[in-house]
Amino acid sequence: MLVWLCVVMLGLGGCSDDRDNKKGLTVERYVELLKQNRYDSLDLPDFSYSDIPELLKYRDDQHVITTFPRNPISSSILIECKLGVYILWTIESIRARSINSEALVMRFPSQNAVLWYRNSYEVVPESDILVHKAVSDAYYSWWYTNTESLFDDFKSVDPLADTEYRW
Repeated sequence: MLVWLCVVMLGLGGCSDDRDNKKGLTVERYVELLKQNRYDSLDLPDFSYSDIPELLKYRDDQHVITTFPRNPISSSILIECKLGVYILWTIESIRARSINSEALVMRFPSQNAVLWYRNSYEVVPESDILVHKAVSDAYYSWWYTNTESLFDDFKSVDPLADTEYRW
């Protein structure tokens, strides 16, 4: 009986780990876990449009991450990603879910957190800091030019529509 009790106590003690508990994960904790390469959920967090301003604070972060959720249906594996790009992809996930995008798989808004040139099948080099800046600025502008509107009024607007890039 004592052995069984010890096993149960050890099992219960291990329940407070860093997993995405869906309801209690904050943007700050999400970013912290990504930066530490310790975010171990298989899906993007269940953030809402109210989390977008906090997410936008990290949009320009050049920190390279290697442990992050990957779309399970993607035929290519993204080994690493800049945190800022991944955060923008997380914002795109919020927007895509809000419009019930046909591209969604779980909460993934596209195959990978990779930018493509809009009019070709060519991937944008992730090292291109000017592209990252343009995409970052597009999302920032999309959000902050619409702050007086309801999210439902602008959620269908693609932040990258006026750029040469797409997810």
